[in-house]
Amino acid sequence: MSTVTGSVINIKGGEWLIRESEAADSFIPEDFQEEQLMVKDMCASFLDTEILPLIDRIDKLEPGLMPSLIDKAGQMGLLGTAIPEALGGLGKDFITSTLVNEGLGGGYSFSVAMAAHTGIGTLPILYFGTEAQKTKYIPKLASGEWKGSYGLTEPNSGSDALSAKTTATLSGDGKYYLLNGQKCWITNGGFADVFTVFAKVDGEKFTAFIVEKNFEGFTRGPEEHKMGIKGSSTVQLYFQDCKVPVENVLGEIGKGHIIAFNILNIGRLKLCAAALGGGKRIAGIAIEYANTREQFKTMISQFGAIKNKIAEMGIEIWVAESALYRVSKWIEDKEQELLADGKPFNEAALAAAEEYAIECAMLKVFGSEMLNYVVDESVQIHGGNGFSDEYMVSRAYRDSRINRIFEGTNEINRLLTVDMILKRGLKGRLDILTPAKNVAKELVSIPDFGASDDGPFSAEKKLIIQFKKAILLTAGAAVQKLMTKLESEQEILMHIADMVMITFHSESALLRVIKLSSSRGEEAVSFESDILRTFLYDSADKIDKNGKDAINAFAEGDEQRMLLMGLKRFTKTNPFNSKESKRRIADKLIALGKYPL
Repeated sequence: MSTVTGSVINIKGGEWLIRESEAADSFIPEDFQEEQLMVKDMCASFLDTEILPLIDRIDKLEPGLMPSLIDKAGQMGLLGTAIPEALGGLGKDFITSTLVNEGLGGGYSFSVAMAAHTGIGTLPILYFGTEAQKTKYIPKLASGEWKGSYGLTEPNSGSDALSAKTTATLSGDGKYYLLNGQKCWITNGGFADVFTVFAKVDGEKFTAFIVEKNFEGFTRGPEEHKMGIKGSSTVQLYFQDCKVPVENVLGEIGKGHIIAFNILNIGRLKLCAAALGGGKRIAGIAIEYANTREQFKTMISQFGAIKNKIAEMGIEIWVAESALYRVSKWIEDKEQELLADGKPFNEAALAAAEEYAIECAMLKVFGSEMLNYVVDESVQIHGGNGFSDEYMVSRAYRDSRINRIFEGTNEINRLLTVDMILKRGLKGRLDILTPAKNVAKELVSIPDFGASDDGPFSAEKKLIIQFKKAILLTAGAAVQKLMTKLESEQEILMHIADMVMITFHSESALLRVIKLSSSRGEEAVSFESDILRTFLYDSADKIDKNGKDAINAFAEGDEQRMLLMGLKRFTKTNPFNSKESKRRIADKLIALGKYPL
C-alpha cells in the first residue's frame, strides 16, 4: 500500500531492472511519519545517554553490562518493534523497525548485540515456531527478559552452511534429540538464554532446534579476542549429547535451510540500516574534527582534499539511505498485501522478504562498503590522531570490518544477486529474455534520433535506462555464450553484480530527487541534485569498467567489438565538473558541522 498514491505498488523483486519506475510511487526518507521520526530520535537519544558514555566499559566486556543495556532497550520497546502485540511487541510496521536498526547503528558493539538479539536471535522462532514455541519464547525475547542467539557457523562451514557437521539423533525413548558438535563465532553466545541451533538429523537432514542455556550437555567456550566489536560477546558452543526436547524442533525436519536462508534476507537489509546509522555518526565526527583541526593557519575542512572526502562520504550515505527505504517500503507493502489476502503474519513477513531477496543482498553489500569507506576516510581526516584509541574513529574502523563478512560475505551476496535474477528469469518470475533480446537488436539498428524528453532530470532518466541496457547486454551475452558454465565464472558474475547494484542505487537516488523536486521545486533540491549527478557521473565509469572486464573475459573478435561498442554507447555521459559539485556538497555538510541524522 503506497503511502504516496494510496494504491498497492505491485513491483516484483528484480523487476525494476526491466521496467521504468515512477518517482511518485517511490518511498523516500522524507516521507517518514511523525511517529517514525520520534522513534528515530528516541534511538539517537538512547545511544547518547545510555551507550556511548559506557563504550569503553562495554568493549572491556564488563560482566553483566551488555545484558543490562539490552534490558534497558527492552523497557523502551526497542526489542519488539515489529513483534505482534499479542506476543508482547509493539506491532509496528517494517519501516519503523528498520529505523530502529538505523537509529541504533552508531552504537558500536552494542549495535551488534542488539541486531543479533532482535534479528537472528528472535525471528527464527517468531516466523517458524509453533504457537506453543512462540507463546513460550517470544514475549520474553521482546521484553529482554531472555536474550537470543543463533548457532549456524562451524569451524569448517562458513559460507557453505549446509556442510555443517553437528548431528542430532533421536533418543531411545523418543523424547529428545541428542545434539553433538560445535558452533563458532556465536554473537551474544556468552550471555544468551535461547539459541536457534542447526544440526543434521541422522547426519543428513539439516534442521533447526531451539536450545536453552540450561539444557543438559550444552556448554559454551570463553570469549573470543577479536579485531573489532570487542564488546560484543562471541563464543563457541559445544554439544555433547545435548538433550533437546522433540517439541523444540523448529520448523520441519530437513527444512532448516529454509529458516537459515530466509532469516538472512531480513538480516541483510537490517545490516544495511545499521551501517547507515553508523556511517552518519562517524561522518559527523569526521566533519566536526575537520572544523576544529587547524593546519597552516587554516581549518582543514577548508582544504579541497578534505572537502572531497567529506563530499564522497555524504554522497555514499545519502544514496544508501535512498535505496534502503525504497526497498523497506516494498517489503512493508508486500506484507500488508499478503495479510489482506489472509496469510498469517509469519508467512506474510517471510514471503515479503523473499520477494526482495535480490535487493536485500545488494543493500547489504552497498551499505557495508559505504561504511567501510566512511570509517577509512574518517581516520584519514583525523591523521595520526585517527590511529589513537583516544579517538572514536579508531574503534569505528575496527568495528566496521566485520560487516563485509556478516550475513553472508559480500562476495557471496554479489554472486547471489546475479544468480537470483537469472533463476527468476528461467522460472518465468521475471521476463529478462525479452528486454535482453531488444537490447541486442538495438545494437545492430540505426539509433533513434527522434524527439526526446526535455523535462526536469531528463538526462538522468535516460542515463538510468542506458545503465539497464548495459546490464542486459552484458548479462545476456554472457548467458548465451557460457550457458551453464557461467555459474563457475565468479569473476564475471561479480562484475555483473556490481553493474546491477550501482544501477539500482543510482535509480533510487534519482527517484528521490525527482520526488523531492516535485514537492519543493527544482531550485530547492540543488544539494540533492549535486549528490545525484555526481553519483551518476562516477557510476557510468564504474558500470563501463565492470562491463568491459566481464565482456573481455568471455568474448573475442567481432562479438567482442560489437559488445564493447554497445557498452560504450550505454555508459556515455556529458562533461561534468564533479569537483565543483563535490565542493558544494562538502560546504553544506561543513556548515552543518555534521551529517544530518
